[in-house]
Amino acid sequence: MALIDDVRAFVPECDQEVADRALMLDCLEHDPEVALRGSLAHLTASAWTVDATGERTLLCYHNIYNSWSWVGGHADGDFDLAAVAARELEEETGVAGARLVSEGLGEGAILSVEALPVAGHVKRGSYVSSHVHLNATYLFVADPSEPLREKPDENSGLRWVSIDDVCKLSNEPWMCERVYAKLVGRTKALLGSK
Repeated sequence: MALIDDVRAFVPECDQEVADRALMLDCLEHDPEVALRGSLAHLTASAWTVDATGERTLLCYHNIYNSWSWVGGHADGDFDLAAVAARELEEETGVAGARLVSEGLGEGAILSVEALPVAGHVKRGSYVSSHVHLNATYLFVADPSEPLREKPDENSGLRWVSIDDVCKLSNEPWMCERVYAKLVGRTKALLGSK
């Protein structure tokens, strides 16, 4: 399976990624339903979307988390997580012309991996039990002048912000410390932003 090869080829850069990559590989190798929401730990993909300079990123105001965050969603049976991330970017923001960045990221183009705990919540009137998102993040470059379109059942705001302001806008400390900080650093290293 190409996704297993991509995750195996991904080189972790911190303890969080070492542990979460191992969990993702274990689930990919042993849970045939890992790409479906019914599994306690299931696949998701995120689109970390920046402008061509890497100085601004596109955030959505996520309704469930009540915070500014990246864009992403469930695999829903699709093991091509880069395609899932691109689809979620278009569905949640209206951005259709984004380019997947693979230069400097290896064959699978994975920017980061994370196992994200999701507390139980209500979505579309139904209770969703606590679970884990086995997430692969991909870097996309998009044009900030492209029109944005909210997806009201998912988000209630979209905006381009300085990548240095992401953690000032997010009210999720763990995401800032463990995820957004590394994405900002990697964006700067890959795209040469200051």
